[in-house]
Amino acid sequence: MSAPKVELGIMIEVPSAAIMAEALAEDVDFFSIGTNDLTQYTLAADRLNPTLNYLSDAMHPAVLKLIDQTIRAAHAKNKYVALCGELGSDIQAIPVLLGLGIDEISVSISALASVKSLIRTLSVQECRKIAQVVLQCTTAAEVRHKIKQVSNN
Repeated sequence: MSAPKVELGIMIEVPSAAIMAEALAEDVDFFSIGTNDLTQYTLAADRLNPTLNYLSDAMHPAVLKLIDQTIRAAHAKNKYVALCGELGSDIQAIPVLLGLGIDEISVSISALASVKSLIRTLSVQECRKIAQVVLQCTTAAEVRHKIKQVSNN
C-alpha cells in the first residue's frame, strides 16, 4: 500500500536560505517566507528588543531583495512561494509582494478584509512596476515614500 504524495516545503527565515534558494528549490515543493525572522536576521535587529525594534522594518530593500531572490529561484523551478509574518498584513507591502510574484500570503484576521479589498483593485502590471522601483531604494523609509508617491499618481 502506498501513501499519497505529501508536499514538502521549507521556511525561508534566514538570509542564507534565501541566498541558497536556487539550490534548495531542487529538493522541495514550495517555500514559505517567514518575514518576521527574515527581517530580524537580515537587519540584525531583534524585533522583541524595544530599543531596536524601530530598525526592524520588513520593507527594507535588503529584505525585499531576499524575498525577490527567493521567488525568482522558486519560480524558475516551477515551485510556489507563500509568505507569512507581519508583512502580509501591511497594506503598503501588498502591491510590492504581488509585483515580486508572491503566490500566497498569510494575513492576520484583522487585516483580511482590507487586504482582500486592496488586492481586488490592483493591476499586476502596476504592481510589477512598483516592485522594480522599490528594489532600487536604499532604506525602508524610501521604499514607503516611493509607494506613497506611486499610489498618489
